[in-house]
Amino acid sequence: MFGPTGEGPAMRRAPASGDPGAGAGGAGRLTYSKGPWTSASGAAGELRTRAETSRSALGRGHEGVAAGAVGLSSVAALKGVLTSWEERLRAVRDECEQLKGNLLTVAREMGESETAVTSSVRGVHVPAAADGER
Repeated sequence: MFGPTGEGPAMRRAPASGDPGAGAGGAGRLTYSKGPWTSASGAAGELRTRAETSRSALGRGHEGVAAGAVGLSSVAALKGVLTSWEERLRAVRDECEQLKGNLLTVAREMGESETAVTSSVRGVHVPAAADGER
């Protein structure tokens, strides 16, 4: 669950049985907003793009190093570091691509579920109780 600052999915649960308003006719309700999921998907897409841009820049930055440093033993170590970072950035890029799609799917499915539930609840009539309780 995300913090009270409004970051993350806007979901609230019905009060627990010991909370005021819980039980039959309790006042708690579950609400949902797909905005945070869509926003998180956009952030994952942006991170994917930045990881790929960084990977490309890293490769360009190492062009010509081997030719300019012939005979130095550090060239092999530098190549190993470059390869390692390229693999890591590819993994980040690929994970962000998958995460972006998954977050968009959640936003779409939760939004569709919310619409279906809202429509079905509108058709339910709850008469007021004679003693003033609902």
